[in-house]
Amino acid sequence: MAAKTAKRKRDIEKNYTAKQLAMKLRRLADCIEKGNRFQIQVAGERIVIPPDAVINIEHERSTSEEEVEFQIKWKR
Repeated sequence: MAAKTAKRKRDIEKNYTAKQLAMKLRRLADCIEKGNRFQIQVAGERIVIPPDAVINIEHERSTSEEEVEFQIKWKR
């Protein structure tokens, strides 16, 4: 049996142009709709998101700004 490779903790943010983000969101939406896994590369690391991942939207507000996060979570 092959041993699992330990992955280091990671917390990064990657900025995209509106056009780049739209392309990624279209691919993601297609995979979600079809029940397929989604693959994306972020800052040099390929990530595979399973079709049963939990998707949620988070809204945060402070006195100076607001934020909307689209989150996708799954068990490793």
